Amino acid sequence: MKHSQYHSVSRFFPPGNAHSPAPRIFKIKNRWLAFLFVAFACVQANAQHIKLHEALEQGKGSFPFLRAKQAEIHSAESRIKSVKTDYLPAFIVQDQYTYATSNSVAGAFLPNEGSALSPSGGIRPENIYTATFGSFTTAMVDWKVFNFGKVNANVNAAKADLARSQADYENELFQHQVKIIDAYLLLLINQKLVDAQRQNLERAAVFKRVTDAAVTSGMRPGVDSSLAAAEYAKAQLLLLESQRSEKAQRLRFSELTGELRDSIQVDTMGFYAQLPVPSAEIASFLKNPALRFSQSQIDASVARSLAIKRSYLPSVSLVGAGWGRGSGVSNKDDSFRTDFGSGVKYQVYNYLFGISTRWNLTNIFKVRNDYHAEQFQAERFKSLYQTQQLQLDRQSRESEIQFQLSLAQARLTPVQLAAARTAFNQAEARYQSGLTDLFTLAQSVNALNRAEVDKFVTNGNAWRSLLLKAAAAGDLSVFLNQIAQ
Repeated sequence: MKHSQYHSVSRFFPPGNAHSPAPRIFKIKNRWLAFLFVAFACVQANAQHIKLHEALEQGKGSFPFLRAKQAEIHSAESRIKSVKTDYLPAFIVQDQYTYATSNSVAGAFLPNEGSALSPSGGIRPENIYTATFGSFTTAMVDWKVFNFGKVNANVNAAKADLARSQADYENELFQHQVKIIDAYLLLLINQKLVDAQRQNLERAAVFKRVTDAAVTSGMRPGVDSSLAAAEYAKAQLLLLESQRSEKAQRLRFSELTGELRDSIQVDTMGFYAQLPVPSAEIASFLKNPALRFSQSQIDASVARSLAIKRSYLPSVSLVGAGWGRGSGVSNKDDSFRTDFGSGVKYQVYNYLFGISTRWNLTNIFKVRNDYHAEQFQAERFKSLYQTQQLQLDRQSRESEIQFQLSLAQARLTPVQLAAARTAFNQAEARYQSGLTDLFTLAQSVNALNRAEVDKFVTNGNAWRSLLLKAAAAGDLSVFLNQIAQ
């Protein structure tokens, strides 16, 4: 939130005078301007006025990017539930029916890409190619009762990722609210500048009519009429430019609320009735949401590192199974029955209980590299944290300097404005008395315009500097506590 742009704006957006001359009858060529003023006033009356706290609530609930961050939180919550299911035993059931031969031979074999074809039957001197139906039903429980903390590490990693997602959302929400407040103040400044340019144009029109009348009557030289016409055209251009800037800023502000609206207007809420007050000691920038997010990234990376490290350890499982099997080959006399009913009828039943240990010893090489990769990520996040810390420290000190300077400027502008009004009144009186020319009067008008614009700009800059302090501290209450709700 730099303020220099508003001081440069003051050269191009001179406001009008609060005490304009009494209304006079416009010439026909200026009646279209009166029509434009009436139409613009109607539009302003129908425009939607919004207060700052309303804009903050709308932005929080409607801005799509924030909703995306909320969805990320819900995803992380579901991930925790998913990882916790690893505590549960695996219960696997299967039922199959086959039609196959039953030739067998002594010896070993390797499975075919994980599929082991295991025919069973008597060993005979010759092959019998008569196929029979068979059935096989199993139920198996595999419970990893002891895994050396692997599941706990995975759960903790998922919880750390949830904390990271929540910190990410809080940081994005905070930054977005800062943007909304800043856009609100900018739109308020632009609205004030449009009002100033409208008054300036009305004043330029009055002087043009007075000057034209004086030139026509021979009381003033013809150059005064040309100069008055030039000042009037300049005032029109400044009004158009101020309206363009206001409309562009209105769209930027409404975008941050989550809905583009052309007619939105912001309530002044007393921003121009008082200046912000220097607050007491502000909380340290170490509590800034940006730093909390950076710390959560470090914590999540450390948790993932531990989960990767423990993934190398073995697992101890309790195993239980039961199965039944049927075959078209009788288990009594080895007779063959080729009908389906004989094959699917169970002939034997079995059960099994046991304990098993699984440990992939060569997996240590992959785990070691994955662990080192995640450790480097943790170092990266630590460096980013330190970078963020430096930036916030600088921003905190800079914001205090800007706030004090902005307050000093805002307190000086009333002096500038009073002097400019006095100079304008004197120049106006001298011009009407014929003691000075229109060029001198135009200079006093421009000085008054700049003074009034500077008052709008410096007042807004003072509030924006306070917002900068709140943004550096990570606490919007520093700003919000000083405005009327």
